[in-house]
Amino acid sequence: MSAERHSVFGTGVGSGTRQHPQPDWQRVVHTILVSRALDELEETQLLPARKILYQFTARGHDVTQVLLGQLMTGARDGMGVYYRSRPLLLSVGLPLKDALASTMMRSGSVSDGRDIGVVFNLPKREGVCVLPACGGVGAQYTPAIGWAQSLQYRAQVLKEAEANGSIAVAHGGDASAATNGFWAALTIATTQRLPILFFIEDNGYGISVKSDFQTPGGNIAANLSGFKNLRIIEGDSAKPVEAANLIAEGVAAVRAGEGPVLMRMLVPRLSGHSGQDTQTYKTPEEISAERARDPLVQLRAQLVPNVISEDAWKALEQRANDDVQAALAAVEASSVPDVTRSTSHVFSENKADGSVDLQLQGGLLNAGIKHPKGNETPRSEGPRINMVTAIRRTLEHELSINPRVVVFGEDVGRKGGVHAATLGLQEKFGASRVFDTSLSEEGIIGRAVGMALAGLMPVPEIQFRKYADPAVEQLNDCGTMRWRTANRFAAPMVVRMPGGFFKCGDPWHSQSNEVQFVHAIGWRVAMPSNAEDAVGLLRSAVRANDPTIFFEHRAMLDGAWARRPYPGDDFVVPFGKAKQLRSGSELTVISWGAMVERCEQAAEESNVDVELLDLRTLMPWDREAVLASVRKTRRCLIVHEDNLTAGFGAEIAATLAKEAFFDLDAPIERVTMPDVPSPHSPLLLDSVVPSVARITDAIRQLASI
Repeated sequence: MSAERHSVFGTGVGSGTRQHPQPDWQRVVHTILVSRALDELEETQLLPARKILYQFTARGHDVTQVLLGQLMTGARDGMGVYYRSRPLLLSVGLPLKDALASTMMRSGSVSDGRDIGVVFNLPKREGVCVLPACGGVGAQYTPAIGWAQSLQYRAQVLKEAEANGSIAVAHGGDASAATNGFWAALTIATTQRLPILFFIEDNGYGISVKSDFQTPGGNIAANLSGFKNLRIIEGDSAKPVEAANLIAEGVAAVRAGEGPVLMRMLVPRLSGHSGQDTQTYKTPEEISAERARDPLVQLRAQLVPNVISEDAWKALEQRANDDVQAALAAVEASSVPDVTRSTSHVFSENKADGSVDLQLQGGLLNAGIKHPKGNETPRSEGPRINMVTAIRRTLEHELSINPRVVVFGEDVGRKGGVHAATLGLQEKFGASRVFDTSLSEEGIIGRAVGMALAGLMPVPEIQFRKYADPAVEQLNDCGTMRWRTANRFAAPMVVRMPGGFFKCGDPWHSQSNEVQFVHAIGWRVAMPSNAEDAVGLLRSAVRANDPTIFFEHRAMLDGAWARRPYPGDDFVVPFGKAKQLRSGSELTVISWGAMVERCEQAAEESNVDVELLDLRTLMPWDREAVLASVRKTRRCLIVHEDNLTAGFGAEIAATLAKEAFFDLDAPIERVTMPDVPSPHSPLLLDSVVPSVARITDAIRQLASI
């Protein structure tokens, strides 16, 4: 069906809609007044005194946010929010003290002072969960979609009754409807008929840019009127009682399983974009017109005296002011963040007793999943198999023993993946667990974030390393999540990512650049060189409590050297543990991925007693093994496919220069790609990718010094 539209412009209450129970107006008004009092306190006192450094008022947006929040009553509801969502958070249970502590950068707040105070979160195992907000515009949409798809999955596959009737909400401003994240989320929601409400606040501006520069015609709802499987509702916060009925209509429709709903709500932005914004780009007439549309003024006129008496309204105002002042006193008395803990919670940590210091929301451990005990000794079952078969077999086993594992990406379903790593998995496990996605890497990763936060283990595939670039914002936000929420949230997942050269190269399918993910905070990075290690590392990653980039080198997927017997369904390789392929005394060679094979061949041809280490994982990497080997051989050659400048070899070299300087008898050398993209011509490719001959020459030269 095409998009269905409802509007309240110039109509009576509930025109074209069902009537719904009236809100608890006393509660609604109190929450709005608390929000206004917070804005006033911050704008007039805390910001000038620099007790807060970022301030984003919600004045004008607050009435309809609170009306929405009081409807979030599902057992598994989830919300993706943005930097102006504080009234919505207050209405669903964010304590007032925590709200103020966040902007004032105090210990115990939703980020413990690590993130700007206007990006909130609210972990909840029961009731509405508010996913961690991000500083990026539009970053909230695809994680909210992942939460919505997890509801569908938990209801249909896991048979959880609590998921039925629960919904997701994606809350954003009209300018964010121009972002990739919005369109990716909209495509997923409408093609999959997901239970999600897009709640778009249209205040007519993106900072200073008017909405008709953000959206053709300035009305995203009108532009989406032809979208299939999308119900559209438009409302005006200046008519708050009517808006309340329309919001209830939209929420009820999503809860009833009628598919996604997009609600465009007109709101005035009664202050600048942020505390530093003086709104000089608006005329006095424009500012006056906005103030005349203040939803709180309109709400008071509609409720007083028929619903709330004049005295009762004044009492609510006094109570709100008192509550805010009490919160301020409590926050002023609270401690500042502990600077000695500023590097904690980048990754999952253990407590003093050895137990996991578990995040409050997200991941399999929070869902009560206990993994089988792994075995670091391979059983070497059967004939040698190639790496792609090893990966497929590992995914198959983990899917078979854990119903919360889901595998998805472009072409991973009936086709079985462009590299055949998922061939046959959809036929065995069904399209709910192994499924294709639309062509949007941001949609793939953002959806995985929401699923992980909801207690699933997503294993998304990015077809080629270069294709991850459109998803960088979601990848970075996922990696920093544990740290920036002070261990309140984490989104463990495994992102499978083939890359590197093959029979030929090119700048689009053959990129390596693994160092980008090592530099990305919070991501573990694996780069196996052979089928056995691929099995052990992939199984460890799927059972881990942190997100992992699993780099599958294209040249090794079917490479003869990389073939190994299947090491068993319980085989695991711990991250941060290098593998010694050769023991030697004259020189240490350190490598990973496809270069390990070439290094082994070069070591054999060099007539040098080489010790060869395959790092296997780059985050964490085995510093101890590298240092021990170099201290023994006193010479080191680092070989990798990535470019020379700022490649991961530079990090290893820097560590050796600091920790083993006096143990070295020669300079640390590197053999890498030059600083060029991967060329397409095999002739050009062979001239730049480290060859066995180049590595052999480097070994001999370094050993002769």
